[in-house]
Amino acid sequence: MSDMNEKELDELEEEEEIENYITLTDDDGNEVSFEIIGTVEYKEHLYAVLLPFDDEDDEVVILEVIPGETPEEDDFVSVNDDELLGKVFEEFKKNYDGEYEFE
Repeated sequence: MSDMNEKELDELEEEEEIENYITLTDDDGNEVSFEIIGTVEYKEHLYAVLLPFDDEDDEVVILEVIPGETPEEDDFVSVNDDELLGKVFEEFKKNYDGEYEFE
């Protein structure tokens, strides 16, 4: 796990090294920061593919985006269907081929 704290995240944002990041609160009340590495539209739903800043194994998190009145008000919702997650990730890989390395 990385020891990146909020001050370091703020500095990176100010330096514009991170273009798209969000901080979400998990079920236990912990704040977790993510880089949004892409979005996928699948069966009329929008999904965000996120990479946690403090995760060294490069495992992505996929959440459904429920649009709010403004982008700042969007809700990010867990997806509990493993089959759906797999299909969304395959679509992401197809759409972002060449931008990221996939195993």
